[in-house]
Amino acid sequence: MVCDKQQADMEVDVIISGCGPVGALTSNLLGSLGVRTLVLEQDLAPHGQPRAFSCDDEGLRIYQSTGLGAELQKDMRQNHFAEYVGQTGKRFAEVHTSSADFGFGYSPLWFFHQPLVEGVLRGGLERFPHVTLQLGASVESLEQDGAGVTVRYRLVEKGETRTVRGRFLLACDGARSPVRKALNIKMAGRAYGEPWLAVSGQVEGDAPELCRFVCDPDRPAFVATGAVGQFRWEFMLMPGETREEMERPETIKKLLEPYIDPARVHVERAQVYTFHCLNAARWRDGNVFLLGDAAHTMPPFMGQGLVSGMRDASNLAWKIQRVVQGLAPVSLLDTYEEERRPHVEAVQKLCVRVGHLFLARNRWVASARDMVMRALQRIPRVRRFIQGFEFKQPPMHEQGYYLGGKREGAQSAEGTYFIQPKVRLPSGQEVLLDDAIGNDFAVLCRANAPSAQLAAARGLAEALGGRLLAVQSSGEHGGEVPAVEDITGKLGDWFSRHGSDVVVLRPDRFVFGAVKAERLPELRDALGV
Repeated sequence: MVCDKQQADMEVDVIISGCGPVGALTSNLLGSLGVRTLVLEQDLAPHGQPRAFSCDDEGLRIYQSTGLGAELQKDMRQNHFAEYVGQTGKRFAEVHTSSADFGFGYSPLWFFHQPLVEGVLRGGLERFPHVTLQLGASVESLEQDGAGVTVRYRLVEKGETRTVRGRFLLACDGARSPVRKALNIKMAGRAYGEPWLAVSGQVEGDAPELCRFVCDPDRPAFVATGAVGQFRWEFMLMPGETREEMERPETIKKLLEPYIDPARVHVERAQVYTFHCLNAARWRDGNVFLLGDAAHTMPPFMGQGLVSGMRDASNLAWKIQRVVQGLAPVSLLDTYEEERRPHVEAVQKLCVRVGHLFLARNRWVASARDMVMRALQRIPRVRRFIQGFEFKQPPMHEQGYYLGGKREGAQSAEGTYFIQPKVRLPSGQEVLLDDAIGNDFAVLCRANAPSAQLAAARGLAEALGGRLLAVQSSGEHGGEVPAVEDITGKLGDWFSRHGSDVVVLRPDRFVFGAVKAERLPELRDALGV
């Protein structure tokens, strides 16, 4: 799949194929970093279908980094409680999602309406004159060399063919990614044989707030109250049932009856799908990168499909920016897959394990599962583990672009996702930490550090092009550098727990390094500044 040897009609830093949620998010991240970007989307209008449905605390923090977090969050619904019920309808497990706190600034489960999210993200691109969204543009071919990628695309309405030259091409074009296929990158893994019917729609009048996993071997199902009056029902197809049969209005009505009066439901989408657990053989081919479903897909039982693509975007965007602007070697981009693939695979395995719990098809096995789960939760530590959502895979990289290149033991701070408590600014305003430190590298230190250490930390922050903030306890007075007040005490606890005076945060808020003050030169050498 190659392009004609011809002068490109346009030159940019990055070309993005696809403007679904992951493509639109990536475009906003690159736009906020000053990267010239062209987004090619083959559809002329937003698809308008509520496919993705849930988001977690990490996802909301990533949205926050785009400057669109508050606007997106106002149309989301925080989930407070999720339950697992067995074949008798009796609950055998529950998760208290609203009270679970992993320290990242948000509770870990939120529901959204995808058309609204995409609308806000696409509207956000208008903030950046250096980002262009081209609708009705279908990628036809690509050719790359050591210096970049040339893409030929067709404008559907005009029937015209154009070319664009970019340093990098990011494939955010879904599970059937034309870019991935053009590069002959295979997907490997398991395509589950169980098809599901997903039904989305509005409910007239009052509707119960619920998030329920129905673990009935006769018909596993999921039902939840979504955002802006939306509801989501999903039903597993039984042997012999066909797509055509299941998508009929009369079948949908029958399936909904145990949960709600079908006459009150305005169905907006009803579609059979088969979920997959797949990984691309490689996520990079020269100057082309795969993100989201183009790189990996996973079962839906933990609601991590879209969020995994968001993590890809957050990990890769700042690295591309630093390479494009000559602030880092191109080898930095090798750490994208090095860091992200192990986490994706761990989340996939967790989703499969939860799926096995959810999809027990034998009635005796299901009955035994229900009894065992209830018995186990009589143990306080097990009950806290389940109700506190502690089985969720923590965001962590064992190796990559970090001090020393990898984590050194379970207590190592490097490669962990930094906390985001509320802090108080000198003005008295209380904000989440990321709003105080910006979207570039950040250096945090203790406010009571000696002047020489503060000067060294300031020099490191300036060399990185980032921001230095001192963390002061409540009641302390401002010192020689900009400071925030640790009103919750969580930042001070973090420094003490890791035996550190200075921490360097990457733009994606993972900890590059946390050290005692005397190791600052070592930290600076590792950063190459």
